[in-house]
Amino acid sequence: MSTVLKKHYQEKVVPELMKHFGYKNPHEVPKLVSVGLNMGLGDAINDKGVIAKAEAEMQIIAGQKPQVTLSRRSEAGFKIRAGWPIGVKVTLRREKMYQFLERMIHYSLPRVRDFQGLNPKSFDKKGNYNFGFKEQIVFLGIKYDLVDKIRGLDVAVVTTAKTDEEALMLLKLMLFPFRGE
Repeated sequence: MSTVLKKHYQEKVVPELMKHFGYKNPHEVPKLVSVGLNMGLGDAINDKGVIAKAEAEMQIIAGQKPQVTLSRRSEAGFKIRAGWPIGVKVTLRREKMYQFLERMIHYSLPRVRDFQGLNPKSFDKKGNYNFGFKEQIVFLGIKYDLVDKIRGLDVAVVTTAKTDEEALMLLKLMLFPFRGE
């Protein structure tokens, strides 16, 4: 089962990047490796039910069971002890990654209030792109009536690009809506 976005990458993006950067072999062309989703839950210290609710929401968003993240060390200022659950995360690869990106690009990002486009400067100098959502309710499947609290969500897109310029071109061609387009 191939997604539309994966087919688009193979048929349109690879030839365009080969032409633009002068690659001789299609295996040199940067590609998407994984998408990491992370939801930090600071309020989980007071209410353990928060983790279960966030886990259920993350599973709806990602289409995959999330992993609960635990604190590494005690932090008296935040009233956290080592080993306490403080968030949920998911790493998507292959088909699930492409399915998530399709839903995100075509349905979730347009639902973000006052969306001006993604920031083209949020690369990490190694070809990876990071951004966040302020509300999880923009994702399909999340029922607003059942949400107990609005939570943010971080997204990390990992690519094989060697430079930020290559990664930006890859993501633009993959239909990511960047500012100034």
